[in-house]
Amino acid sequence: MPRSVNSVASKARKKRVLKLAKGYWGKRKNVWTVAKNAVEKGLLYAYRDRKTKKRTIRSLWIQRINAAVRLHGMAYAQFMGKLKQSNMDINRKVLADLAMNHPNAFEAIVEKVA
Repeated sequence: MPRSVNSVASKARKKRVLKLAKGYWGKRKNVWTVAKNAVEKGLLYAYRDRKTKKRTIRSLWIQRINAAVRLHGMAYAQFMGKLKQSNMDINRKVLADLAMNHPNAFEAIVEKVA
């Protein structure tokens, strides 16, 4: 009995991987085994960094708030502590946006908290 090979499915699989490898440099874009490895590694990095991105953005918000608060003679930790004590529920994303784009509104919040 002859060997049965599902060439339609395997060709589709290779086509899908090579499409994902489009834009890669050298053999990574057109040699099946190299492209497969590169795409798998890239997908792993993408999965990992979707989680890391959240940490990085939060860190950026904290740096922006800290820089804006120090202009008013206070540290970030003091400001956040006083913000919690005054029961103002404003998250870091909004505070960072106010600090960057609306400094007068941010200054009003700092004055209210202090």
